Amino acid sequence: MKSRSIFSFDIYLLVASLSLMVIGILFVYSSGVTATGEVFSREYLKQIIWVVIGIAILFGVSILDYTRLRDWAPYLYGVLALLLVVTLVSGKVVNGSRSWLGFGGLGIQPSEFMKIATILLLARYLERSGGREGELRRFSVALGLVIVPMLLILAQPDLGTALVYLPVFMFMMYTAGGKARHILFILLAGMLVIILTVLPAWQSQILGTQIPALQVFTTKRLIIYPLAGVVAVAGLSLVGLLVLKRRYYYWILYASLIVLAGLVGSIGARAFLKDYQIMRLIVFLDPYVDPRGAGWNIIQSVTAVGSGGLFGKGFLQGTQSHYQYLPQQSTDFIFSILAEEWGFVGALLVFALFMVILVRGLYIITLAKDRFAAVAGSGIVGMIFFHFVVNVGMAIGIMPITGIPLFFLSHGGSSLWTALIGVGMLMSIYHHRYQY
Repeated sequence: MKSRSIFSFDIYLLVASLSLMVIGILFVYSSGVTATGEVFSREYLKQIIWVVIGIAILFGVSILDYTRLRDWAPYLYGVLALLLVVTLVSGKVVNGSRSWLGFGGLGIQPSEFMKIATILLLARYLERSGGREGELRRFSVALGLVIVPMLLILAQPDLGTALVYLPVFMFMMYTAGGKARHILFILLAGMLVIILTVLPAWQSQILGTQIPALQVFTTKRLIIYPLAGVVAVAGLSLVGLLVLKRRYYYWILYASLIVLAGLVGSIGARAFLKDYQIMRLIVFLDPYVDPRGAGWNIIQSVTAVGSGGLFGKGFLQGTQSHYQYLPQQSTDFIFSILAEEWGFVGALLVFALFMVILVRGLYIITLAKDRFAAVAGSGIVGMIFFHFVVNVGMAIGIMPITGIPLFFLSHGGSSLWTALIGVGMLMSIYHHRYQY
């Protein structure tokens, strides 16, 4: 693929990002208009200001040598981790989550910028540790760098933002040459945590009865028994591996540790997560369990998307949004408004623009002159990919509602600037690809 650029900028990335931001401004404006045409929200004016500042940030990062960011990574990570702690103590509560630091009438969300800081520090560590540390130790240290911000963000509590760090970690570990079984461990353990966390609510809300055989996984006083059993199996398999040197003991240990991580993680998740967050996972399985409560968002969003048809109802002609049926319609569910007013064709346009960003991002990774650039670039691509898939997925009802914004389109300065910093980093990698 031949690369085209203007003044060493990746024109594809630039045009796709600018186009998405323009579309975002249009639909933030649309979200603030009533069915009678009255403009009741001025959020679109803020969005324009954030876009203008964000474009300046994008160009600033893109002309900066990304190796400077590698040098600054530990300081950025430390400062933002400190800001996350400050947020827990004195942050503003928005939508049930203490995730904002306010400065007068302004506010920032440190957890968004922490994604970039974590990507930079993780890429720096993976570059420097390659070939010099044992693979398991390297994997464990890298995971620790990710778990620290995840725990701080879960304490806010903000499950959606915390989850972003896991796919970013897996993308980066894969690019850095991490072993597939280590990455698969995180994926399988994460899935098991979700299943075991939701299990009690699923039995009571959807099934309507308790299954006796599952009580050992859902009752606090009984869960000690499967925990003890898994620990015993893990211990015996470890002894067998060390003494008898048989490979199958390794895989028994591997499987038992996945189960152990799932059990321990589900206990922690139930302690951290609020009832409404667990209920979001339940209504994903069946939104009509609570159609006027937790299931309302999904039902209205799917209705809006489905009513758009092929070409949509026309800009500013949507009903779900303009009659205020959609909650958080300028942020979490902005894609629903777009799909209702521009239909399948408009949704396809957004898909195509995101695909350009993702494909160009992957291409730029292949051009990277060093491992740090390649690994950091994969983290940016993973972050954008996860935001896109989860946000669009929850709008059309195939993903649980997690409160993750749609980069470039959703109203909000912190998420927009985070995305643009990421695109700027990709452009910097592209710009410096031939410099040694």
